[in-house]
Amino acid sequence: MKRIIGRKQQTDNAKWLEAMAIIEKLVSRNELNEAVATVCKDIKKVTKGKNIAYAWSGGKDALVLGDICEKLGISRCVFVHTELEYPAFLSWCMEHLPEGCEVINTGQNLDWLAKHPAMLFPDNSSIVSRWFAIVQRRGIRQYFLKHGLDMILVGHRKADGNFVGKGSNILTNGAGVTRYSPLAEWPHELVLAYIHYNNIPLPPIYGWKDGFRCGTHPWPARSGMKSIDEGWADIYDIDPSIIEVAAAKIESAAHFLKEVRS
Repeated sequence: MKRIIGRKQQTDNAKWLEAMAIIEKLVSRNELNEAVATVCKDIKKVTKGKNIAYAWSGGKDALVLGDICEKLGISRCVFVHTELEYPAFLSWCMEHLPEGCEVINTGQNLDWLAKHPAMLFPDNSSIVSRWFAIVQRRGIRQYFLKHGLDMILVGHRKADGNFVGKGSNILTNGAGVTRYSPLAEWPHELVLAYIHYNNIPLPPIYGWKDGFRCGTHPWPARSGMKSIDEGWADIYDIDPSIIEVAAAKIESAAHFLKEVRS
């Protein structure tokens, strides 16, 4: 296996597209099969006798994890979203939602965003982490406790920068939620290879500007912007209707829209 993609947030999106184009040169089917066999063995061992489910976000890692789980007979899952999703992305997710997947809306909307302006286009990791905490973690916690789970499988990987832990891929937080990350050690190339060899469709977000670098996220959580206007410019290129609606509640959106139309 050959690796050409670095840390997710520090790698140009073009490198991801290059890897997608030559994935069979980077990862052979046999190499992928070996990796999958190891993960399946680990999942069976770790989850034996436990009340489990998996988290599904519509993102590349969740798509791979979900496909593996379904093949192992693990069908219960949860999809967490807000009122601030890209319409095309949310529509895709609802269309491709796995059977047996429960949907949880954590409720953040434009009124909420207007009251929390620091959450718009975060320019530091602490705000990005805050988004993760109030959406994914909150929704997963709700689902976990509701169903009395022993463990929930998640697609967190070290290479993607969204894996929190000190060596272990099984973590229990203060709320008693135990998250198991069976793909924690997988490099990006293995994830892309699984998607390729298994013909798994990707959501539209990966076809947008910096889609792989930004990953799945509510549109106000789009990070890496040098300014609020740059954030709105990206959103405008993706879906102008988002700004048209946001302008009624968010002053910077109204200002950007006025500038664009002048």
